[in-house]
Amino acid sequence: MPTGVPIEFEGVTKRFGTVDAVSDLTATVLPGRVTGFLGPNGAGKTTTLRMLLGLVTPTRGRATIGGSVYRDLDRPFATVGAALEAASFHPGRSAREHLRVLALGSRIDPARVDVVLEAVGLTQYSRRRVAGYSLGMRQRLGLAAALLGDPGVLVLDEPINGLDPEGIKWIRSFLRSLADEGRTVLVSSHLLTEVEQTVDEVLIVAKGRLVHSGSLASLEATAAPRVLTDAPNRPALLGVLRAEGLPAEEGPDGILVSGAEPGRIGHAAFAAGVELSLLAPQRQVSGLEDAFLTLVGEEGAL
Repeated sequence: MPTGVPIEFEGVTKRFGTVDAVSDLTATVLPGRVTGFLGPNGAGKTTTLRMLLGLVTPTRGRATIGGSVYRDLDRPFATVGAALEAASFHPGRSAREHLRVLALGSRIDPARVDVVLEAVGLTQYSRRRVAGYSLGMRQRLGLAAALLGDPGVLVLDEPINGLDPEGIKWIRSFLRSLADEGRTVLVSSHLLTEVEQTVDEVLIVAKGRLVHSGSLASLEATAAPRVLTDAPNRPALLGVLRAEGLPAEEGPDGILVSGAEPGRIGHAAFAAGVELSLLAPQRQVSGLEDAFLTLVGEEGAL
C-alpha cells in the first residue's frame, strides 16, 4: 500500500518581472485527506503546483514533498503522480501506447498499464486513439498516467473541469478512495462547487496570496450569519435594524438580516419596545460558496 507524505509550502514566492504570481505562500497538505487548492483563474494555483513539481523555480521559499524538493526525490514517479494538463497526449497513440511509453521511460513495470487502465475505467477504450477521446476520457487518462508509479502523493490540476455529471460523480468517489488508502491528494479548482463534496481541507488563494487554510467547516464559519425576523409592526422593526446598521431585505416570509446573530436582533428589538413574531437563524445552503466568494472577490464568480 503506498504511503502518503506531507506536502509543504514554505514562504513560496514566484515573481515574473514586477508581478508576484505567488506571494509568500505557506501551507501544509496532509496524507489521508483530499485537499482542495482553490482560487479564481489567474490566482496562482498552477504556478504553485509547477513550483512543487520542479517545473518552475521559486523566486523565494521552498515547496517540498516529504521534506524533499522534487528534483531530490529518489523515486519521483513512485512518490508523486501529477496531472497538470488533460490534453498533453500524442493524438495518434492509443491510451495503452501512451501509458506504455511513460512506463518504459520511467522504468515502471509495464504490468501497471493494465492496472491503472482498469482503475480509471478505460480498459475497453484503451486501444482507441486519444484523438477520438472526449474531455472526460482525457481526464481519466491523465489520472491513469499520474497513478502509473503507484505514488503516495497525487497532484491534480482542475481534474473535474468540463466533466459531465457522471464523470464528476466518478472522480469524486475515486479521489476519496485514494485518500482513504492513505495517499496525499491535492486537487486544484477555480470553483468551490466542483469539489466541496469531495474535499476535507481547503487552501484558498487570491491574487497569489493564501487567504484561507482549514476545513470546510472553518470556511463556512467565515460566512456572515443570516437571520429571518419579523414583527406585527414591520416598519418599526426595520427602523430598529437600520439604527443598528444591519443590512435588511424584506421578503414574503419576513425580513432577512445579514451580519448579526439572533441575540443582537432580539435585544435591539426589546430595547426599542418592538414585539417580534419571528426570529430564526438561517442555515445557508450557499454558505460555503458565499464565504469563498467573499475571500476571493468578484473574480471568483467568473
